[in-house]
Amino acid sequence: MHTETAQHLLQHIGNDLEMGTLFSGSGGDELLVTAISSKDFRLACDLLGRYKTLHGDTVLMAIALNFPRELNMLEEFSRTGILHSKIESAVVIASDYTVEKCGTRVGKFISLFYVGIYWILKLLPLILKMLRWPYIKERVRTHLDAILLLASVCDLIRFRNDPMCYHLYYMNPLYEAIRQNSYDVVEYILSYFPDALTSANEEGHNIIQYAVINRSENIYNMLYQMGEHKNIYRTIKDPSRNNLLHLAARLAPSNKLNLISGAALQIQRELQWFKEVERFVCPLNIIQRNSFDETPQMVFTREHKDLVIEGEKWMKATAESYTITAALIVTVVFAAAITVPGGNNQDTGLPVFTSNTAFTIFAISDAISLFAAVTSLLTFLSVLTARFAEQDFLFKLPTKLIIGLATLFISTTSMIVAFGSTLYIVFGQRNSRILIPIVVLTCLPIISFVTLQFRLIIDLMSATYGRSIFGKKRDDTF
Repeated sequence: MHTETAQHLLQHIGNDLEMGTLFSGSGGDELLVTAISSKDFRLACDLLGRYKTLHGDTVLMAIALNFPRELNMLEEFSRTGILHSKIESAVVIASDYTVEKCGTRVGKFISLFYVGIYWILKLLPLILKMLRWPYIKERVRTHLDAILLLASVCDLIRFRNDPMCYHLYYMNPLYEAIRQNSYDVVEYILSYFPDALTSANEEGHNIIQYAVINRSENIYNMLYQMGEHKNIYRTIKDPSRNNLLHLAARLAPSNKLNLISGAALQIQRELQWFKEVERFVCPLNIIQRNSFDETPQMVFTREHKDLVIEGEKWMKATAESYTITAALIVTVVFAAAITVPGGNNQDTGLPVFTSNTAFTIFAISDAISLFAAVTSLLTFLSVLTARFAEQDFLFKLPTKLIIGLATLFISTTSMIVAFGSTLYIVFGQRNSRILIPIVVLTCLPIISFVTLQFRLIIDLMSATYGRSIFGKKRDDTF
């Protein structure tokens, strides 16, 4: 939608007759929905300011469907101005440390490192401005415009309609916003229409039950803002006598599962949801049966049977691939350890280059690579022989995979360093300049490994030991 053209046309609507013709019937609603669907919330605000009438829930539904995602930390800092002050503080700390330590032996050794940090921090705002700042600025502006539009629509519904009719405007959009995991939309609807907190959809599910079914953690976390009111949800049941834990035991919608890569991580997230709700509900609910005579654990096992099988296949396929790699590294570095570069002294049996610094680096790197590769190999073998029970996907199996991948990364890096040291020992004795291409070429496979595989390690560590998706996110209360 062309914003400037639409704004220009709006400014040239000269009288109330033309305005009434443009916004007659549900035409105004359709214009608003078109603007919102185009993510042009500022234009929608201008249209709403002239229209000031709603004929149904289509406008609020469009907001629920198209509301921008929450701002991330960098964008939030940019909005509040915290980012600049944090960078300045870091620059001062790095600068002071460099100045204080440069006179000492340790300072001379690490001063170059801290000078690098100093200039990186100095240049960070400029880099952000060049690469990301226009995007961040646009994201923040769009988010603020969407908040303003949402508040204006809720105001219009509340002041232009009878209180008995409010639910006709907010009910469907509310549950769509829950499905979309849109915290801001749900929060504003609940703040303008408190009765929505106790509402239920056509299937008899309230907002927390529906949030659990759709794995909308932002909405579920509202429990932590409800005070004593949250105790209602500890024992509440739906028409099929499912308590909250029964609903958490269901398989998540496919669109939510597909956000997580790998069946093992998907079943892990499902277990995290189940354990979180299990801690929340009353202990009696853990063994309670629904109308189908099933406990929550029985529902979880039935619903996730196929996903557990897929998780086992994914784990085994991953472990098998890395087992081969680790075994090859063990073979190579062990051979390198017993056939050292330069050979051995015939009289003493010691390596010829024992006193050479490059040889020391080779020996240390080769030893680290061997020990790390053996550790990685044994870890992946333990994954292949694991029993793959449901509960093992929560911590046990991901931890093994993390250890295996981390040690494999250390082993690969150390092996490459050892190889680079060997090249320098053989070819760099007469020409020290060969060190530069060796260092550059050594970095290439390490960077490739980080680019291609390190993301999996980060995902595993974040999902297993990172910050929980559950908990109180804001200080507001309901």
